[in-house]
Amino acid sequence: MSQKSNKQVEVIDLGIQSYKPTWDLQEQQLQKIVDLKKSNRTTRVAVPTPNYLYWVEHPPVITLGKSGLPKHLLLNEQELTDKGIDFFTTNRGGDITFHGPGQLVGYPILDLENFFTDIHKYLRLLEEAIILTLKEYGLSAERSEGETGVWLDVGTPFARKICAMGVKASRWVTMHGFALNVNTDLAYFDYIIPCGIQGKAVTSLAAELKREIPLNEVKAKILTHFSALFEASLILS
Repeated sequence: MSQKSNKQVEVIDLGIQSYKPTWDLQEQQLQKIVDLKKSNRTTRVAVPTPNYLYWVEHPPVITLGKSGLPKHLLLNEQELTDKGIDFFTTNRGGDITFHGPGQLVGYPILDLENFFTDIHKYLRLLEEAIILTLKEYGLSAERSEGETGVWLDVGTPFARKICAMGVKASRWVTMHGFALNVNTDLAYFDYIIPCGIQGKAVTSLAAELKREIPLNEVKAKILTHFSALFEASLILS
């Protein structure tokens, strides 16, 4: 039986949490939703599938996506340990990236059958939510053709990435998401070739505006645009 569409998204703030427990949580939630979708096919009354958006700030960690190359990590195992940086090879799309303090990470666990079944559109709407948020800070952000994420000064020698994205979907249920550099220490990006792209810089909201930006302020702006773009109603936990 087809399920009834549910466009409510529960927003949960995990605060500061290590990467692996957060990854495990996403996997568990995705599997629960997939199992419910399977169950709905054999029941007379289908149960609406839930949607979540997790906010988190990670301690320093470098992650390598499915299409990433190990050579894009510029530190060896001992150097990672000495600098207090965790490292994981993950099942998301994309190449290599850094997560750390001052960076706003969003993990939407959405059943896209509640919204639309189009991964390309999903990524574009996530990017648009960030682009519209940065516009509120006076920054003209945009997409860079062939490169997922959000950039400034695309097509110039000064092109720089401010938000990385990498997702996974199983039976139209998403996990992983986006990482917006707000007050991030950009020196950490010197230890990788960010997203595997040579010769392009990384920036942050704080670096562009020359001041620290409250993360909660940025979260609220992103949620406003996310809700409008996905036509979703948000439940703040």
